[in-house]
Amino acid sequence: MEKSSRPTPVLSAIGYLLGISYPLLAFSATGRSVYQLFFKPELATTVGPLTSLFAAICYLAATIGFAYRRPWTWWLSLCVLGIESIGTLVTGVLSVLQPDLIGSSVWRLFGIDFAFLPLVQPISGIVWLAWTPTRRLFGVRSSSVSPRLSTA
Repeated sequence: MEKSSRPTPVLSAIGYLLGISYPLLAFSATGRSVYQLFFKPELATTVGPLTSLFAAICYLAATIGFAYRRPWTWWLSLCVLGIESIGTLVTGVLSVLQPDLIGSSVWRLFGIDFAFLPLVQPISGIVWLAWTPTRRLFGVRSSSVSPRLSTA
């Protein structure tokens, strides 16, 4: 049975949402971190402003990865989304164990104040990047993503 080459609507929609949301997140996280670092000295004792700055850099890198369809940008996006996922998990755990350290952050409690979008979005991006039509779109060969264990 041959698989259809038609795009799956859900995964196609994820790609469009990622392409729109990551540039917006890059701008908002940059603005938030600059404001917190330079105009909110009381936040200097928390990790929040630095987390926002790091996130802004990640969002910008992901935006570049989504905008240019090259194999290296696919890998860039995959790595950035992996780092973002790990960062959200670490920040979420720290916000449970050491709430004063994290402060009021978007990633507090795994993004609970934002309907867990900070946790779900990078995972959705990883799923979208792993999707075969997306890999083809970026020019990434299947063998470089999942090496074959046998040729039989």
